[in-house]
Amino acid sequence: MPELSLGDDAAVDADAVNALRSAVMRLSRRLKHQRVDESLSPTEMSVLGTLARCGHATPGELARKEHVQPPSMTRIVAMLEAKGLVRLEPHPDDRRQKVVTQTEQAEAMLEESRRKRNAWLAELASGLDEDEWAALRTAAPVLEKLAQL
Repeated sequence: MPELSLGDDAAVDADAVNALRSAVMRLSRRLKHQRVDESLSPTEMSVLGTLARCGHATPGELARKEHVQPPSMTRIVAMLEAKGLVRLEPHPDDRRQKVVTQTEQAEAMLEESRRKRNAWLAELASGLDEDEWAALRTAAPVLEKLAQL
């Protein structure tokens, strides 16, 4: 069985990594098609999701969390602000900075998007047997951990 080296004391089954990558990417692409607002890019939706999780952030913090360059994040924030989905407020400690906060409109849109995607995924999962569904319930926290690393 091929292995990928992760240092002196760890190795990963390359076939398992390949299967996981492939499955996660295909499922992600399919989930992306379950969008409520087609006018928003996946990156814009991701920024709104990040704001939903962290409450607020500076554009620089958002750029780091979203793995984009700061000038790109500045453009994304400007587009979201123009659509009424975020507001820029003065930073409480640094007058040179702004803090980005999502609006109620963004919260409602994200909630509807989650509802639609959850319903789609639940329908898809209804085709699994109980053992497969149990395996997914067990794997979900591990996948979440991977997503946060």
